[in-house]
Amino acid sequence: MPDISSKKPYRIGRSRTGLGLFATKTIKKGTKIIRYFGPLLDTRKKKHDEIENKYLFELDDRWTIDGSVRKNIARYINHSCKPNAESDVKPRKRKVFIRAIRNIEVGEEINYDYGTDYFKAYLKPIGCKCQGCERKRAKKRAEARAERLRLKAKAERKAIRLAEKEAAKRLNGKAAHVNGKLVRDSHLNGIVLNGRGRSEVFPRKRAAARPSASGTLPTAAVAVERQAG
Repeated sequence: MPDISSKKPYRIGRSRTGLGLFATKTIKKGTKIIRYFGPLLDTRKKKHDEIENKYLFELDDRWTIDGSVRKNIARYINHSCKPNAESDVKPRKRKVFIRAIRNIEVGEEINYDYGTDYFKAYLKPIGCKCQGCERKRAKKRAEARAERLRLKAKAERKAIRLAEKEAAKRLNGKAAHVNGKLVRDSHLNGIVLNGRGRSEVFPRKRAAARPSASGTLPTAAVAVERQAG
């Protein structure tokens, strides 16, 4: 690990993605923190164009900085989708500086956005581990967990309602069977069930007296008629 002067406002330290660069002093917005440097590669030369590593910093269509050298301490600065610094590229001078875009407090990790091409090539396949993306993933996991619990509770409530309906149907079926049996068995005795499920006894209706074939009324009817006379 390269030595860093105590006068520098940063140090190399352990980060969530490996090593990172951390502020040892308050760095004010707009401050040039560190230079990103290394051998210049000319993409017009085949041997330069074939070089491939994660520390290549493209200046323009022709020139690229190979920042893989150990003396390039800026290579330890990690990517962030919501960074506190940015790369200040000066193609004509073929130089790159990392500059603070807001105040960076002591102990805070310094980071900048590596750009869309780098993100798609190296970070997207494994998942970006910057603090912003970690928060997003944690939020999505919490939302997914809450949704699973909601669906589980909904399914349990539905199962309870169905069980209650089935139980009510069985009870109603038993009651209807018992009531029907009572009505059929007691029909000849004049017993029926009222609306409250209780049996009531009603007297049979007597048939009206009819004249006999000879045209005379039955004896009981004649007696009533005589009393009336």
